[in-house]
Amino acid sequence: MRRNRRVKVVATLGPATSSTEMIERLFLAGVDVFRINMSHATRETTRSLINSVRWVAKRHRHPIGVLADLQGPKFRIGEFHGGRAFINDGAIFRFVLEEKPGSSESVFLPHPQIFAAVQPGHKLLLDDGKIRMRVVGSTCDSIAAQVLVGGALASRKGISLPDTLLPVGPLTEKDRADLIHILKLGVDWIALSFVQRGDDVHESRKIIGDRAAVLAKIEKPSAVTDLDAIIAASDGCMVARGDLGVEMPVERVPGLQKQITRKARAAGKPVVVATQMLESMISSPVPTRAEVSDVATAVFDGADAVMLSAESAVGQYPVEAIQMMDRIAIEVEGDPSYDAVIHATQTTPQPTAADAIAAAAHAIAYTVKLAAIVCYTATGSTAMRVTRGRPALPIIGLTPIEATARRLSLAWGIQTVLTEDPQNLSDMVRKACRIAFDEGFASPGEGVLITAGVPMGSPGATNMIRIAFVDKDGAPMAEII
Repeated sequence: MRRNRRVKVVATLGPATSSTEMIERLFLAGVDVFRINMSHATRETTRSLINSVRWVAKRHRHPIGVLADLQGPKFRIGEFHGGRAFINDGAIFRFVLEEKPGSSESVFLPHPQIFAAVQPGHKLLLDDGKIRMRVVGSTCDSIAAQVLVGGALASRKGISLPDTLLPVGPLTEKDRADLIHILKLGVDWIALSFVQRGDDVHESRKIIGDRAAVLAKIEKPSAVTDLDAIIAASDGCMVARGDLGVEMPVERVPGLQKQITRKARAAGKPVVVATQMLESMISSPVPTRAEVSDVATAVFDGADAVMLSAESAVGQYPVEAIQMMDRIAIEVEGDPSYDAVIHATQTTPQPTAADAIAAAAHAIAYTVKLAAIVCYTATGSTAMRVTRGRPALPIIGLTPIEATARRLSLAWGIQTVLTEDPQNLSDMVRKACRIAFDEGFASPGEGVLITAGVPMGSPGATNMIRIAFVDKDGAPMAEII
């Protein structure tokens, strides 16, 4: 199931796409990783969805990743008398810890940590930013805020505090219970919501360990402030543009998307661009021109993956949305300006021998005009080092470990094949040539570059390069050391 593009496609599963048959259709249409939103999925639903994805992967002999997206802390106001109230512009509105029906003057806020952290001047955003306030005073059980933008406010609506660093971690009790469950089911990636700083990722690692890769969602201003530490602590990150656009001026989101993508690429960590990419396809068989340009921008920026949410979870045209994403990516990557644009951002190799080998692999492959780079990788580190430079030729990741193959399904340009470790260096070359030939990456007479860590299975020990040319039967007809 070779893909004809290098950027990966992530699709969210939901009521419209929960059957095994639909999951298979989405995979055949182009999905590389399936996302399960733990805000909505029950434990039984999660188990069923993962079993279906694994069945499709086995049937098509192709690694497919599963990303479980944890809900994270959710802050909501209490109930209004009559279900809603109208909040006037310029008025002073109060949030109180006393549980009682709200009015146009005050409402119950059942989150003591907010009262402890908020300060005068901080902004409060309610109902996805439709209602906006500024704190003018606070005590341990009351917050007074001036209404900047008023309107009708219903019970149980969410509240966001973009200026406030809240004394809470990214994992609630529900998240911890969900985490134990999904780790037992063997998910490949775990997306952390409400990440405010790098320490939040470290705290989650104590539970996750190395049983899954961690994807930090960048959705809060505090996360942008501590972006370098978050990227360093995580295995990848997601540009969660929906929440970013609520908590920060929406006009800043495009620039932040490029900044986050650039920094993740420089660190060699996968970056996913998400939210409203083809939003109109929830109810329309075709996207808007602006949406097509939005997806294309993420591809031109060198993002590892682009993600669909409601389009595939509850939309009327989930297969068509995947096919559209696939076609946009293929068209962009075939554009004459693509290589110049994607390499406008230079990724300087990190000062390690393994990264130097990966950079040399790029230079050699370009100079000799080879057909593909073949990476033997046990943990995925060798393949991730090679893809960091966004080479213009295919990257084949060969691994004996299924979990590694599935995690690499999120990484740019890597086509992963499960295979046993070679017995020696000669077997390594033979196997690489055979797979490159059989998978359609190399034709007779074309060469492949082979890189690995020797001895095999040593994490992070990329230290070897070979060049081999393929004969008409897929065997190496010549080898250059």
